[in-house]
Amino acid sequence: MQLYPDQQDMIGELRAAFQQFKNVLLVSPTGSGKTVCFSYLANSIAKRGKSVYILVHREELMDQVSASLTSFGVEHGFVASGRPSTYKPVMVCSVFTLVNRMQDYPLPDMLILDEAHHASQGSTWSRILAHFATCYVLGVTATPIRLDGKPLRGHFAHMVLGLSVADLIARERLSDYVLYCPPIAIAKMRMRMGDFNREDMKNAMDKPSITGNAVDHYLKRGAGKRAVAFCVSLDHAAAVALEFEARGVKAARIDGGMDRKERKGLIAAFSRGDIKVLTSCDLISEGFDIPAIEVAILLRPTASLSLYLQQVGRALRRHPGKTHAIILDHAGNAGRHGYPDEVHEWSLGEEATGKAKKKAGEMSVRTCGGCYAAARSGTMICPYCKWEWPIEAREVQAEEGELEEVALAERQAAIKKRQEQGMAKTLPELMTLAKERGYKPGWAWKIFNRRHA
Repeated sequence: MQLYPDQQDMIGELRAAFQQFKNVLLVSPTGSGKTVCFSYLANSIAKRGKSVYILVHREELMDQVSASLTSFGVEHGFVASGRPSTYKPVMVCSVFTLVNRMQDYPLPDMLILDEAHHASQGSTWSRILAHFATCYVLGVTATPIRLDGKPLRGHFAHMVLGLSVADLIARERLSDYVLYCPPIAIAKMRMRMGDFNREDMKNAMDKPSITGNAVDHYLKRGAGKRAVAFCVSLDHAAAVALEFEARGVKAARIDGGMDRKERKGLIAAFSRGDIKVLTSCDLISEGFDIPAIEVAILLRPTASLSLYLQQVGRALRRHPGKTHAIILDHAGNAGRHGYPDEVHEWSLGEEATGKAKKKAGEMSVRTCGGCYAAARSGTMICPYCKWEWPIEAREVQAEEGELEEVALAERQAAIKKRQEQGMAKTLPELMTLAKERGYKPGWAWKIFNRRHA
C-alpha cells in the first residue's frame, strides 16, 4: 500500500520523536489514514524482529485494524474473547480482554493505542499502561481532549500533528460538506462528567415534533442518501428509526448490545444501500469506518468538542459516488463548536479543559434572525435576506425552523483559501501568499514548519 506524502511525513516525524521520547501521540483527523500509518509502522517494527501490541476498545475496530495489517502483509494474532489467541509478533488486542490476560503475554517493544484520548479514562487503560510501563507507546487520535478536562500529558510526552480537516478537504482526501443549522431552543441542560445530563438531553430531543422535523429535512436535503442519525439513547434511536420507516425510508437502529454478526449485517446492508438510515446512540460516534455515510443527522446535543468532531467526521470520508457530505444539525452543536473544518490548537498541557483553543479570527457559526441561515462569526449582514445583526447579541428562539444552507459565497471563499494554502508548497510560495492576504511573515514559517518539522 502506497502512503500519501503527508502520511510519509508523519511517519518520519514519529520516528524522530521516538529518538527523544518513549510516549508519543499522533493527532490527525478522522479519515486521514491513522490506521494505515500505524499499520505501516507495525510492519516496519515486525520486520526488525520486534513486537507490537495494538490496543482497540471496540469489536469493529479489531476488524478494521486486522484488514489494514493484512493489506501490508503483516501476520498478526488477537487477544480478544471469541478469537484465536495464537501469539504473533504483532497482536491486535481488545483492552477489555488484555487487562485480564496481561500476565499471559511477554512485554512488547511497542504499544499502539487506537483512539488514544481514552488512555486516561478509568482503570482499564491505566492498568494496562502501568503494566507495560517500560514499552514505547504510540497513541493515535483525531481529538486529543477528554470530557473531564484531564490532560493527556500524563501518558504522552510529545505530540505529532497531521494535516487539518481543511487541508485534507483541499487535497480531496476528505469530502467537502454542506452544513445546515436549525434555530432551536433547548431548555438548559445540567452537566454530568463533562457533557450534558443524558436524561435532560432525552427530555429535550426525544419528541415527535423534533423527530418528524428531522425526517422532513432528510427527505428535503438528502432523500435516497445513506445517513446516520446520532441519538441520545437507545430508546431515542429506536423511535427515530421507526419514524423513518413510517415515512417510507428503510432504517434500522444499531447498538453495541447486538450480536456481532447482526451488527456486521446491518453495516453491510447500509453500505450496499439496502438500508438508508442507521440510528445510533454513540456506537458510530468514533472508530467506525463506514465511508458510505453521506448524511450526518445530529440529534444529540453535546458539550464535547471531541464527540462533535468524531460524529461529523463519520460523514467526511470519501466514497465512490459521494460528491459531498450533508450535515443536518438539529442539536445546535455547530453553534457550540463551530464548523467541522475549523482549525484548533491542540495541547497536551495541564490547561486542557475539554475544549480546543481556536485561533483568533477562525470560523464560528451564528444564525440569522431573519431567515435562519447559518453564517460565520463576524457577519453583520445576512447574505440571504440582508437582516442585520444587532450590536448587542440577542438569543433567537424557535421551536422548529427551516434548516438553511451555510452562505454559499462564504463557503466558496473558505474552500478557495484552503486550496491556495494547499497549493503553496515551498516557503517562498507561502510567504507570497501571506503577503497577498496581509498576514505577518511568521504565518508562513508556522505553516511550513508544521509540514516539514
